[in-house]
Amino acid sequence: MQRDGIRFQGFRYLDVTLAAYIGEEVIIRYDPRDMAEIRVYHNTEFLCRAIAQELEGQTITLKEIVQARNRRRQQLRADRDDRQAVVELLLEAHQAPPSTPEPTLEQASEPSPLRLKRYAND
Repeated sequence: MQRDGIRFQGFRYLDVTLAAYIGEEVIIRYDPRDMAEIRVYHNTEFLCRAIAQELEGQTITLKEIVQARNRRRQQLRADRDDRQAVVELLLEAHQAPPSTPEPTLEQASEPSPLRLKRYAND
């Protein structure tokens, strides 16, 4: 807590109740969709709702919220499609080439240097 209020995300939040808590550590909770107001807690007890003077009169319409959500969904889809294409390329690159049959002993061109000798009584 500072003398001029709480500074958060580039905004200054004020409330009369906060004057008694200057120099104290407080916990804030906020709604990212509504940055005009934060809730202030001290030792897990609710103190007040502090308001940013710069944002107090601003409101967001439902149309703006829907447009922002749609932009975010489009961005997420594009990211997903890009990642899926990369995964497919990597899978193709790491697939094993078609296996060739192992040469049999008769097909080997060079005889093995270590052959067992067979005796007549074996």
